[in-house]
Amino acid sequence: MKISYNWLKEFIDTDKTPQEISIILTGTGLEVESLEKVQAVPGGLEGLVIGYVNECVDHANSDHLHVTKVDVGTGEDLQIVCGAANVAAGQKVVVAVVGSTVYPTSGEPFAIKKSKIRGEESHGMICAEDEIGLGTSHAGIMVLPEDAPVGTPAKEYFKLNDDYMYEIGLTPNRADAASHLGTARDIAAFLKIGIHKPDVSAFKVDNTSRTIEVIVENEQASPRYSGLTISGVEVKESPQWLKERLAVIGIRAINNIVDVTNYVLHELGQPLHAFDADEITGGKVLVKNYAEGTVFKTLDEVDRKLSADDLMIGNAEEAMCIAGVFGGAKSGVKESTKNIFLESAYFNPVSVRKTSKRHGLKTDASFRFERGTDPDMTVFALKRAALLIQQVAGGLVSSEISDHYPAPVAPFAVEITYNTIDKLIGKKIGNDEIKGIITALDIKIVNETADSLSLQVPPYRVDVTRDVDVVEEILRIYGYNNIEIPTQIRASLNNSTRPEKDTVQNQLSDLLSANGFNEILANSLTKSAYSDNLDTAVKILNPLSSDLDVMRQTLLYSGLEAIAYNQNRRSSDLKFYEFGKVYKLENDKYIETQRFSIFITGANAGEQWNQKSKPVSFYNIKAVVDGVLQRLNISNFTVEDATCKKMSFGIQYMLNGKQLVKFGSVAGTSLKKADVDKEVFYADFNFDLVLTAIRKNKIVFQEVSKFPAVRRDLSMLIDQSVSFGQLKQIALRTERKLLKEVDVFDVYQGDKLPAGKKSYALSFIIQDIEKTLTDKAIDSIMQKLIYNLGKEAGAEIRK
Repeated sequence: MKISYNWLKEFIDTDKTPQEISIILTGTGLEVESLEKVQAVPGGLEGLVIGYVNECVDHANSDHLHVTKVDVGTGEDLQIVCGAANVAAGQKVVVAVVGSTVYPTSGEPFAIKKSKIRGEESHGMICAEDEIGLGTSHAGIMVLPEDAPVGTPAKEYFKLNDDYMYEIGLTPNRADAASHLGTARDIAAFLKIGIHKPDVSAFKVDNTSRTIEVIVENEQASPRYSGLTISGVEVKESPQWLKERLAVIGIRAINNIVDVTNYVLHELGQPLHAFDADEITGGKVLVKNYAEGTVFKTLDEVDRKLSADDLMIGNAEEAMCIAGVFGGAKSGVKESTKNIFLESAYFNPVSVRKTSKRHGLKTDASFRFERGTDPDMTVFALKRAALLIQQVAGGLVSSEISDHYPAPVAPFAVEITYNTIDKLIGKKIGNDEIKGIITALDIKIVNETADSLSLQVPPYRVDVTRDVDVVEEILRIYGYNNIEIPTQIRASLNNSTRPEKDTVQNQLSDLLSANGFNEILANSLTKSAYSDNLDTAVKILNPLSSDLDVMRQTLLYSGLEAIAYNQNRRSSDLKFYEFGKVYKLENDKYIETQRFSIFITGANAGEQWNQKSKPVSFYNIKAVVDGVLQRLNISNFTVEDATCKKMSFGIQYMLNGKQLVKFGSVAGTSLKKADVDKEVFYADFNFDLVLTAIRKNKIVFQEVSKFPAVRRDLSMLIDQSVSFGQLKQIALRTERKLLKEVDVFDVYQGDKLPAGKKSYALSFIIQDIEKTLTDKAIDSIMQKLIYNLGKEAGAEIRK
């Protein structure tokens, strides 16, 4: 939000500098993000003076140039060559002397230099208004009144004042400060001075010859609607003062009527809209909703389909304006407009916000309406605008003010105690100080006791509805910096569940990132096509698109989408991981579960001059999964074949009958849904179960053995129904003391094996912590393993 320093000073009497005002605004909660000096006219007419043309003769070597002698108050006339047809002796003109820079209305600035034109020296330039940014006309040079004092700087003659512009980062709750009046209120409250509102006492109704009936059909969306008619206006360019005032805050001048409505909007915070009264058919203004799908052409010449929930301003035949958001193409003010109907309303913030979002329209008016404007400002703003329009465009007020306000918005009633104020602020600041600040903030004290206050907060302070809100108001005006830092800090210790989720997540992130993985963060909204069972999917009632219509039930597809995006951009060797939640509907209850996923695809390592790249395999994802569990010290799990439809093959680790993690190769049907054409290996952890398992871990110290471990491998043929977990359990029962680890390092299933069979290759780590194992002892253990595996699992050892 942009605020003018000079404009602010029309509301308050203060000698504070722009920099001091900036500190005050930031201290009261209106953070000043930038403060810059601005000029209403680019360049500020620096170096330009008022001159008098003493002599003007035709140029000897040109049919259209003139050689002039111009007095600029230095005691010596300047010779200036001028090409304007209207230049003549005896004129008062604007002269740009040598060394000055002019800033044209269009085009780049240029410096004035001594020059020779067709053989005649020229020591400056006699200026047209568009050449110095004072207008758009280039019909000839500017001819000033005879009383213009020669030698006066043009900046002084045209009364150009430098200004300062504040860029304020307005928070959403401070709709009351979205104007110069609202900003001035905070400054006045801080400085404990009064505030000057514009004088509208001169407003009067000239006649009632053009009364337009207002009918409000939707009073809930339009609690207050005010309007009046002004006849006989002249639509033209705004006067210089009005254009300059708007230019400082970055508003482009359009015409005098529209500029006045913008002026009042930024002055008082009340949006206005001017209709061409001759376009209001039937002599009626209707505030209503139209049928779903009604086509309405807005001011930007775009045809928009209306929702039945959009509040509209219409006439007896058709819609004219989207209430509080955007005007229509037909009913706006044009150059030919002679009569206007001026609207000043208070619209329901929720209604405006939904309509603005629905049509993707963001305007200065909707910005204020959707945050909450002042319902008591509509008539005052009408009078202010009407007086300004009569000043810059003429016309007569030709109707009484129509003010439809069936249910006035009541002030917010708040009860507060001095003890609450002192307790929340952390300092006793005195009852008189508190009452002074409350009164300065336009909050009315309706009743007072020795311990408490009964307050009425004006409706425009939509963010002050509770006692704590009032305390915040008192504190920001009193000054946060005036609250001393306490010498004691009191704190209470709260027990929290260990380990903390974020701590574990950071540990795993460090582990994976250090091993070349990249973390991804995907949207929890996804497409229903990814759901295996739509009956259990959490559906969005009002989805933004068909691709974001359900909450995700798995992290698989978000990872595959990231893989597809990268592969389509020639980045095929990928390692991703993601922490996130999945959602489902079960027995009419919404359930969310924390998951942790890992993805690898492409080559395991980049191609080097001394080695070829190898594609990732099942054992790469298994190594990562085992590394994660080892890092978390989780080992008491069992191993089973994965039966997930989203995987073509894989295994799962079970913990107390629950699935801890499943991993393997993603099925082709799942890859096809995400447009991935290369093999992807995927691991899906139940992160909630991981955290539960960690809580039960106990750290046990064990000295590292001085004696070496021995590895032996066995390749065996087993039934497809036999899992690695069963084989591991048989092995650990066979040798409880010396057998330390059992792992699978190769799995084969194919047509080269007998039907119903598969091949497993297992590794066994054998170690005695007290002595070095002998070959005889090792062979004895392996023979027992071969016998028990064959007996209990039907394993046929392959030699």
